[in-house]
Amino acid sequence: MLPAGPASIALFLCMPAVFPLGLLFARFTGEDLLATKSSNELDGLFMFNLVMPNLVWGIAIPFWMIEPSSLPLSAGILAGLMWVPFSWILKHWVGLFHGITRTVLVVTAWFLFPDHRFVAIPAVIVIVYLISIVALATRRLPEPAGPSGV
Repeated sequence: MLPAGPASIALFLCMPAVFPLGLLFARFTGEDLLATKSSNELDGLFMFNLVMPNLVWGIAIPFWMIEPSSLPLSAGILAGLMWVPFSWILKHWVGLFHGITRTVLVVTAWFLFPDHRFVAIPAVIVIVYLISIVALATRRLPEPAGPSGV
């Protein structure tokens, strides 16, 4: 609802809030996002996975400086990149669904709603998150391995 400049600042400030929200939801879905219960190679991969989309800011920020309305597009896609390897880590379809659906719908909203990009694209992302949260909350967690690892 704000002009592109203030909307951009709001987006820059609000995007980092997603991870703490993820930590909150993880408490209810049984996920251990910070690897506090165990530490293995997949936990390390996940942490590197968080770095990857943040490197894309090297493209998003210069693009935003030239075209301020580009921010929802580039930020919407870059923040969804981590979901693809997350799907592999969980051995569940939700990450692929989230990453691919989010990208397709963000680009679609970019073209369909040029005057409302700062509203339409975040709305698409929220909807994809809600579907992903339901999928994570209702999935069956793998049974813990017995003492012999079987």
